[in-house]
Amino acid sequence: MTLEPKAHDAYAAWRFPSFRLFLMGRFLFLMGTAAQGLAIGWEIYNRTDDPFQLGLVALVKGLPMILFTLPAGWIADTFDRRKVMIFSMCGATVTSLALAWFSWIEGSIWIMFSLLFLDSTFARIGGPSGSAIMPLLLPRPVFENGIKWQTNLFQFTSLCGPALGGFLLSWRGQFPYLLCASTSGIFIVFLLRMTIPEAPRAKPGNMLTQVMEGIHFVWRRKVVLGAVSLDLFAVLFGGAVYLLPVFARDIIDAHPEGMRPERMLGWLLAAPAAGALFTGVLMAHLPPIRKAGRAMLLGVFGFGVVTIFFGFSTNFWWSWGFLFLTGVFDNISVVVRHTLVNLITPNEMRGRVSAVNSIFIGSSNELGGFESGLVARWFTPVISVVSGGVATLVVVMVWAGLFPRLRAFGSLSDVRESEA
Repeated sequence: MTLEPKAHDAYAAWRFPSFRLFLMGRFLFLMGTAAQGLAIGWEIYNRTDDPFQLGLVALVKGLPMILFTLPAGWIADTFDRRKVMIFSMCGATVTSLALAWFSWIEGSIWIMFSLLFLDSTFARIGGPSGSAIMPLLLPRPVFENGIKWQTNLFQFTSLCGPALGGFLLSWRGQFPYLLCASTSGIFIVFLLRMTIPEAPRAKPGNMLTQVMEGIHFVWRRKVVLGAVSLDLFAVLFGGAVYLLPVFARDIIDAHPEGMRPERMLGWLLAAPAAGALFTGVLMAHLPPIRKAGRAMLLGVFGFGVVTIFFGFSTNFWWSWGFLFLTGVFDNISVVVRHTLVNLITPNEMRGRVSAVNSIFIGSSNELGGFESGLVARWFTPVISVVSGGVATLVVVMVWAGLFPRLRAFGSLSDVRESEA
């Protein structure tokens, strides 16, 4: 007599109540954050007519990532993660309300940059704690499924948030900021209602020494190092998102009839998330990835190719389609990276390792935006996007040679803690 293999449960992670609360709270908060991100980019560009200012927006959001993420990882491993996240959300609520006020009175651009810096700082303080909490909410065999659904909801917020932000922006410029403030408040309520299991935490000690332990952990595990550094350089060169206000207003000439530029910007910003959501839902209904390393490399390569095509397009529907495909390819590497990093890392180090991962990934998004704005000023926005896509292809080919273990890595379901 032979036993039939157990059927794959595509919704296994949703059967855990604390995971549902956590994911829905983060979903609402990220929805508001995406709407606010669209609003700040549109307002700054509309008031200055300078694409370099969009690069400065990225830089201001990226500096807290570089300055505070590693200390935040130490905080996540040393203190109560729920309380750290609540503090972070309270700060984000206040800064969003302040941005709404200064937008309404058309206050100083530099004060708005300062508020944006504070808002990003609060987000960085809570980021590693949120990443370190999630593995406690699910058993190990279900965790990859949870990562897939987390990625899906994140992409759904990136899809709906900009579209909602563009819609609200066409009514009144302050509405997206107010939406962000209200969603962070709701997340606080959800955090208070969650049940989080007890787990080992790092003993309080010298912050610098313990932060370096997290860096050494990533450095010694070449599969993890290859995965996070691949995304760092690919996004650093290949991201076109921060230049989308320029494309929506000045470059794409086949505007859908009757659509205002700010609403078109919302649709363009939503396109990568739509592609990622499509891929994520498909992946959630499929068994674990068997050749994860190869899938990640091919995904980033495809991301670079369609970025080049987007840079040359001046038609709205072609541009939307190419951005959709950037999300399709990018989501593959996101699922592989998040699952790999969280399952290999023991709980008492997850905050610090998550912080290192965030430094690699988050700073590349913001610094990539600054790089795109700088190249756009020196040359043109089209050259900025196309050259970034070409650089992404080069990065993938180099990384495939530098990290053979990543290229040969197999199924994520076989990952164990402290595996190299």
